[in-house]
Amino acid sequence: MITTENLSLQIGNKTLLHPLSLKLETGLLHLILGPNGAGKSTLVKLLSGQQKPSSGTVFYDDHKLISYRVEHLARFRAVLSQSVDFAFPLKVNEVVMMGRYPLFSSSPTKKDREIISLAITLFEIENLANRDYTTLSGGEKQRVQFARIMAQIWPDNDKPKILFLDEPLTYLDIKFQYDFLNLIADFLKKHPLTVVGVLHDLNLAARFANNLILLKEGHLIAQGNQAHVLTSENIEKVYGMTPRIIEHDKRLLIDF
Repeated sequence: MITTENLSLQIGNKTLLHPLSLKLETGLLHLILGPNGAGKSTLVKLLSGQQKPSSGTVFYDDHKLISYRVEHLARFRAVLSQSVDFAFPLKVNEVVMMGRYPLFSSSPTKKDREIISLAITLFEIENLANRDYTTLSGGEKQRVQFARIMAQIWPDNDKPKILFLDEPLTYLDIKFQYDFLNLIADFLKKHPLTVVGVLHDLNLAARFANNLILLKEGHLIAQGNQAHVLTSENIEKVYGMTPRIIEHDKRLLIDF
């Protein structure tokens, strides 16, 4: 579980994130919503330890995030940023193997290679395994990055893992968007995993998230389930648009 106490970030005279306290439980998909400049990526960077807060504390279970060494953190916490690319040629299977680097000392073990194979199969990139990563399309690269990041936190023991995703569906067509979120939902049912992500699509968030965090200009507007967060009042307040909300088969559909 991830908790925060009065977490904030100020750079110069600009407050990017106002103090907020959260409790993000293990086994759930937590999605952060809000317009550009709302503080979504800032929150992910603070929660993952990529950015130090101006005030407040992040806890992983009962341990302060700042108490972990980087090399220890990488063994159970993975982060997929908005844009990951390489300027030099690497084969796809070599890129995926990078996810295992924090987990072996000099060379990959048989177990590491098995996990790489499983991750490549999971994201249906077997036909790309020997391709030069730099020659792939944006969508293909994103699927390779998914495989890499999942290889890093592959559930090979009972220790809880943490996955941060900053706009992970960029470049993906609609089939792979749903495929990926369904895979995440399936992993959460079977393994001790906490997933925190950023999405722009309100309907995808309403369909897949267990917990929604709605931000505007660095302020927490609402947190909770879809019925609590995705109200007409909240959406109009944050996005400046009046939505039409339809409930169908116990799900919310949002149109403008």
